[in-house]
Amino acid sequence: MSTSVKRSVKPPRVWQRMLSGRRLDLANPSPVDVEIEDIAHGLARVARWNGQTKGGHAFSVAEHSVVVENLCRKLDPGLNARQCMTALLHDSPEYVIGDMISPFKALLGESYKSIEARLQEAIHIRFELAPITPVRLKRLIKKADHISAWFEAVQLAGFSEAESNKLFGTPPDGIRLKLSPKSIPEAQDVFLARYSQLHTELEASARR
Repeated sequence: MSTSVKRSVKPPRVWQRMLSGRRLDLANPSPVDVEIEDIAHGLARVARWNGQTKGGHAFSVAEHSVVVENLCRKLDPGLNARQCMTALLHDSPEYVIGDMISPFKALLGESYKSIEARLQEAIHIRFELAPITPVRLKRLIKKADHISAWFEAVQLAGFSEAESNKLFGTPPDGIRLKLSPKSIPEAQDVFLARYSQLHTELEASARR
């Protein structure tokens, strides 16, 4: 009579080790495991448009994030440092989960959105931002995101202006961008430099 041997099945690994040494649990991300250096390192290596862009370098999410934050300030010059930091970090979960193109996000549905939301909340708490972005600011960031996407699509990703108008809306009058994809180290440095400026402003306002 044969006997079957039961083998224990280990649960799947749902954490990622960062270069900082942190171990981020994707199922239950903790703010204490979030480091800005890890975010900058990851975003500078994540390509927008799945890398289907012109030039010698990919257009990274790090560079896109800086462009969007800058656009938010142009659209609303009254933004404070905390709101600007929220804009800079609007795509920060992608340092872990990558930049899913919109059609793929649509296919994945709510499961992707849930993971992304948990990561975003942990990141916001880590940097003392509102866990959930206020509606008005979220709309402003989305508008800036669409403007950036329009210029990225036309200048880098091979879209016509007519296609981009349908997908992202026509950019407001007076806003023009000239995008130049940076190398990974340059994109990482630019992102960290803007973060450092905003962090200094936040510390100064806290001392007042």
